[in-house]
Amino acid sequence: MTASPVLQQARALPERPGVYIMKNARAEVIYVGKAKRLRSRVRSYFGSGRSLEPKVRALVDQIETLDHVVTANEAEAMMLEATLVKRHQPVYNVRLKDDKHYPYLKVDVQHDWPRVTITRRVEEDGARYFGPYASAGSVRRTLDVVKKLFPWRSCSKEITGDDPRPCLDYYIKRCIAPCTSYCTEGEYRGVIDQTLLFLEGRSREVLQGVESEMRDASDSLEFERAARLRDQAQAIRSVTERQRMATTSSLDADVFALARDGDEACVHVFFVRGTVVADTDSFTLDGATDESDAEVLGAFLAQFFESATYIPRTVLLSHAPADREELQAALRERRGRAVDIAVPERGELRALVATAEENAREALAMQRVRWLANRDKTEAALDLLQEELDLPERPRRIECYDISTIQGSNTVASMVVFEDGSPRNREYRRFRIKTVEGQDDFASMREVLTRRFGRLARSREETKALPEDAQPAGDEESVDEPGAGEPDEPSPWDVAPDLVVIDGGKGQLGAALDVMRDLALGEVPVCGLAKREEEVFVADVDDPIVLPRTSEALYLLQRVRDEAHRFAITYHRTLRGKQTRRSALDAIPGVGPKRKRALLRTFGSVKAIRGASVEEIAGVEGFSTRLAETVKRSL
Repeated sequence: MTASPVLQQARALPERPGVYIMKNARAEVIYVGKAKRLRSRVRSYFGSGRSLEPKVRALVDQIETLDHVVTANEAEAMMLEATLVKRHQPVYNVRLKDDKHYPYLKVDVQHDWPRVTITRRVEEDGARYFGPYASAGSVRRTLDVVKKLFPWRSCSKEITGDDPRPCLDYYIKRCIAPCTSYCTEGEYRGVIDQTLLFLEGRSREVLQGVESEMRDASDSLEFERAARLRDQAQAIRSVTERQRMATTSSLDADVFALARDGDEACVHVFFVRGTVVADTDSFTLDGATDESDAEVLGAFLAQFFESATYIPRTVLLSHAPADREELQAALRERRGRAVDIAVPERGELRALVATAEENAREALAMQRVRWLANRDKTEAALDLLQEELDLPERPRRIECYDISTIQGSNTVASMVVFEDGSPRNREYRRFRIKTVEGQDDFASMREVLTRRFGRLARSREETKALPEDAQPAGDEESVDEPGAGEPDEPSPWDVAPDLVVIDGGKGQLGAALDVMRDLALGEVPVCGLAKREEEVFVADVDDPIVLPRTSEALYLLQRVRDEAHRFAITYHRTLRGKQTRRSALDAIPGVGPKRKRALLRTFGSVKAIRGASVEEIAGVEGFSTRLAETVKRSL
């Protein structure tokens, strides 16, 4: 369908706040948007195609009909948009992944004997709801903790108080047995009230209440009840001690941090109650292609708070969201009081947001790791990698190399090995760069590859000449696990990889190809993965290969590259730490570890040794006058 009929529909829209709904030829909702003035906003989609983002052009080509809903103001439009996006899951909207299925905890406080259960629907039934949680695992872990701390009933039977005996939960202190009238309705309601306070993040109030009850029970000589409350208080204290201190001052805030990697996006949330992070969760987003950080975070917040069961006093963000004022107005209306939305720039609040950002990045990385753990997807990634890079065979064995240095000091390199898409840790190797002065990544890469593949080249030439017990010399360090190096297992140095991945672009790839040609190993496939744009460079091709951001092959290459980087930088930090800890005494001839310890025990520091006389140093056990003079000269 041409754009003209749709444009006519757009021209008929009112100039009022509201929500517009775009549908395709199958009457499927493909996009939901909000606007201060509906007609102006929708008509902007039908301007010059060259001025539109690729995503918007693709959307416009599919629009068949337009629907709209007029609202009283922009804040109302924002909440309605979030509701419709969650209901219809339009493919062109930024949306919570699988949002229809996000779980909640439900406390049916309207019941005479309430329970805590997991539900996926929030209803107007008088119950208290907590959530949403990002996954069934998240809500299940919270439910398990709450059940261990507070002895409410988990059964669904009708409570009459006439049961002859309680179930096992009573004997393991997981229920106070209303079924047998072992507790009053008021006592049971007190357990539920404590549970609600804990789920609201007010664990300190819960602990204070339990400890007060314990003291009252002890004063009343109800020692058995006092002992039970003591154990409950200790369990609550144990859980709250594991909650990370967030601020030095009390705060009622939700902290949201956005992390992105290409088309992927993740938001990590800290729920801060009092001075601690009471809970935390991560949410994955779909539809973030060609959207700004502000738009992605704004869309997420509208959808999150549309179904949130609690609105905090403060919302702290890593980025300023789109439609900030409308969001603030909507939250204020839902809460009934003011809500502050802030992007901290310094201090402990900024540190808290930075920690949430780090967790968001980690969540994205873990998502990729979980993806790679799926064997079918890994097989598909290897096949796709073979096709995209035009490899002679499936790259079952991949080796990746990375250089790590700071201003040319302690330059090291790493080699990691993946087989069939999984890391083979016992074949990892790390190298100290020996021949390169200063910072020269190209020369460092040439040295590493020469040392590694020089062995392979020699092995091919001398396969029958080498005796069985010959050990190749070198400065490489292996990272072996139990079982490595068994006699019937070939040396990893003698195995040619199906693909060599270099962390870097054209320059690093050129250095690697030079080494392979010099060693007559030109048949070993090599590629470079440039981090900035995630472009793949291969031999004899000027333009890089740009894999889709959601490509299974790219996921695998990124995982291999990131592992090589992690391994290299860990080794570099270890060496740098050793150098930092090295004492001036280490360079003195004749002073080994034992004599160094003796000097430091006697004088306490190198500065004190410097100020001591030759006679005082010679008086230390193990030191002669001549050695004492050497120490003074050296210091």
